[in-house]
Amino acid sequence: MANPTSTVCKHFIPLESNPIVFTDLIHKLGVSQSLAFSDVLSLEDPELLAFVPRPVHALVLIFPTSAAYEARKAEKEAARVEYAGSGAEEDVIWFKQTIHNACGLYAILHAVCNGEARRYIRERTILSRFLREIVPLASGPRARALEDAAEFEKVYTAAAMRGDSIVPDSPEAEVAFHFICLVKSAKNGHLYRLDGDSKGPIDLGRKGEEGEDVLSGASLGVIKEYV
Repeated sequence: MANPTSTVCKHFIPLESNPIVFTDLIHKLGVSQSLAFSDVLSLEDPELLAFVPRPVHALVLIFPTSAAYEARKAEKEAARVEYAGSGAEEDVIWFKQTIHNACGLYAILHAVCNGEARRYIRERTILSRFLREIVPLASGPRARALEDAAEFEKVYTAAAMRGDSIVPDSPEAEVAFHFICLVKSAKNGHLYRLDGDSKGPIDLGRKGEEGEDVLSGASLGVIKEYV
């Protein structure tokens, strides 16, 4: 979802939280078949964590929202300034969410357009062409470019119709959950919280040793705070 008080220009059908749906979506956008999403069944049980394919380049989290959550978030966001980054020197690529109910798409884009996962984007694909277009842009024009990306919308809509959940009758229907992404920057090695419904990326600092993935060491400790 997106905060209904934020600037929303379009409405999409929400994605089901399903690694098969997510994986099919990124492959159709142009990510290599070598990269896939997987469920993380536990952050505490070593045996269950061992089932997660490694390395983990990013983590997409889904959680319920409420009026209390929105109030707490608004209070924190009030103290922050709007992100003004753009260009190839950005530590991470961040998308401001202006499409209602598309938080899953924004989280997925944050996961595959940053860190080591970006190396898996194939040339001459929907996603590679889109990245070349939006990297030089500031957050406003970047958001509008995604709104206007007809190829993206077509592939996304097909993915949103998949899965086991009942598809809402209208894209404007409210859903009580939200997706965010946690990913390490390939530039500075810091862990970032990327939420399109925030004012910009949140730098959580350098977590763990060089070469450790998102579910290792100090990064895992930070992630547990969100669960």
